[in-house]
Amino acid sequence: MSVYQEVVDLFESAKAAEYLGEDITLVEHMVQCGDLAVEDGADEWLVVAALLHDIGHILISDAQEAQDAGEDRHHDEVGAAWIAERFPQEIVEAVRLHVDAKKYLVSAVPGYVDQLSEASRITLNIQGGGFTEQECADFLEQPFALEAIDLRVWDDAGKVRGTTSTDLSRFREAIEACAL
Repeated sequence: MSVYQEVVDLFESAKAAEYLGEDITLVEHMVQCGDLAVEDGADEWLVVAALLHDIGHILISDAQEAQDAGEDRHHDEVGAAWIAERFPQEIVEAVRLHVDAKKYLVSAVPGYVDQLSEASRITLNIQGGGFTEQECADFLEQPFALEAIDLRVWDDAGKVRGTTSTDLSRFREAIEACAL
């Protein structure tokens, strides 16, 4: 089975799943983030990372129950592990770092926390809250941290129900070009 077909199958399996307290489905959110990356002229690999950034939520069978219980199942790490078997390191790292990018942004950018949805504020607390000044500096030293910040901005903006199609065919070429 091709990587593209694996992605399609995973997205189809979660098409109706609500996105953990957001007013959008998980698949709508992920596709919307891919669309936002395209609109911003992101490199092809970063478009794929934006599209796949929350795939860990699909792979975790009880993600909503865990969130409701205040438990972090580390969807960023779960997703990055799945992606690592199929895509190059830059995609893996952008996905792995997108939660830390939120922690960085709320700590380093005044007022950023006010831009977060209520659900994202809840998950921020579950994920350990913002970074210290030293953690912010350490985050920025990591390869692909700046791209993860871009991904995070799309992640926070990509929560508008009904503004995107869940058809993945427009991403097929990028997925296939980036797949290992």
